Amino acid sequence: MTPAPLTYSCSRRRELLKQRKVKTRLTIAAVLYLLFMIGELVGGYIANSLAIMTDALHMLTDLSAIILTLLALWLSSKSPTKRFTFGFHRLEVLSAMISVLLVYILMGFLLYEAVQRTIHMKYEINGDIMLITAAVGVAVNVIMGFLLNQSGHHHAHSHSLPPNSPTTGSVCGHNHGQDSLAVRAAFVHALGDLVQSVGVLIAAYIIRFKPEYKIADPICTYVFSLLVAFTTFRIIWDTVVIILEGVPRHLNVDYIKEALMKIEDVHSVEDLNVWSLTSGKPMAIAHIQLIPGSSSKWEDVQSKAKHLLLNTFGMYKCTIQLQSYRQEVDRTCANCQSSSS
Repeated sequence: MTPAPLTYSCSRRRELLKQRKVKTRLTIAAVLYLLFMIGELVGGYIANSLAIMTDALHMLTDLSAIILTLLALWLSSKSPTKRFTFGFHRLEVLSAMISVLLVYILMGFLLYEAVQRTIHMKYEINGDIMLITAAVGVAVNVIMGFLLNQSGHHHAHSHSLPPNSPTTGSVCGHNHGQDSLAVRAAFVHALGDLVQSVGVLIAAYIIRFKPEYKIADPICTYVFSLLVAFTTFRIIWDTVVIILEGVPRHLNVDYIKEALMKIEDVHSVEDLNVWSLTSGKPMAIAHIQLIPGSSSKWEDVQSKAKHLLLNTFGMYKCTIQLQSYRQEVDRTCANCQSSSS
């Protein structure tokens, strides 16, 4: 039989290898996005096409998403410090806010220009350069989709040891690998970019051979700005929820509490807090009171509660605080209620 340390070492090596491959593919994708985004901005400026520049703006949102994913993978390997005991995961949230703010500033400028063009119609567009740039954009997005679609999957677990005393809370960690999900999300973004690039290509074809229909350029800007706003709204909302330490949208506190109450020897769930450290990393603190005479079974209850939160509800980390049954608490509450009535 293979020794446990050797098995863990091999598993860890495979995990690091897969993560390295994912980082490499995402880095290549980010470089390609950056280069072509710059190329689109230059081509759009030379062609005097707002549609091309708006397409570059949408590409900026996808580039930001990839950079945030790489940042999250890098931060996940950083150990917490005495000052930042949770680590640096929330830098990802801060970066997301800055990138979305930048996107909205640029989008506002492009929308202003599109409105001016729609009103005055005093502009000329170089159809040849617009057509070439749009065609290259379609080709780049096809390459991007192929690159991201070839990525493998990664899954990792990390659990800390439980404490040895029932009077203290137990802290445990559970890390489902987010990199394969991130690659799949980047692939979906690439498909969206491909559809948008095809739209720009169609508009460029119309403008190249029918210059009198140049209104197609600001119309594309309006449509693509709506797409950018739609794709960034979820980022804004998720960021707000994380900053305000709200419950992640895929979790229900009442359902979690009901599941904890079903554990044998649990009398009540005194307190339950659920929030996100950052995107994809939900946390939980549960204060559980045991039924009378079951204090000796605290380890079993603790183990079941940890397993429930980590595996069933997918918590990244959790803290379980156990308390023996205290009947005097009930009497005190009864006295408070009688005195207030």
